[in-house]
Amino acid sequence: MEILTKHFGMIEYTKEEVVHFQDGLFGFEEYKEYLPIPLEEDSDAIICFQSLDDQDVAFIAMNPFILSDTYHPEISDTDRKTLGDPKDDDISYYCICVMKDSLEDSRINLKCPIAVNALTRSARQLILDQPGYELRHQIKDLSITCKKEERSHVGPAKKEKPVAGHKR
Repeated sequence: MEILTKHFGMIEYTKEEVVHFQDGLFGFEEYKEYLPIPLEEDSDAIICFQSLDDQDVAFIAMNPFILSDTYHPEISDTDRKTLGDPKDDDISYYCICVMKDSLEDSRINLKCPIAVNALTRSARQLILDQPGYELRHQIKDLSITCKKEERSHVGPAKKEKPVAGHKR
């Protein structure tokens, strides 16, 4: 299959690469199917969730564990069931970013991460009840905790099932 994207041009993909959001993303509930496209090959440090429903809809997201080794989202039983009841090791997390020209102005949403069942590719955007996670953290205030060679994994522990395995 192919999609013409706004930022990457024509991309070929397989249905196995698609991530499905049963409820869509907040504010974009009508868009359910996304292709995760890594900005750096073989890394999920920064990915683009490209809507397959509308080529103009795309979101930049980061693997939050690269930015902070203290980030620990607690998923509710309801959210876990919606994802198909995966084990913790089979859930990958990504946080939507607003990237500006300067790091000073760039933000990341740690309060509402995207959780992806790495086995089924089912996804859901969460709202964490945990204190300390905000909708607009300044990226510059978070410390980058992983070395480059450690960036190719997804989530806190699942290294062998990267969600952003698409090759551009």
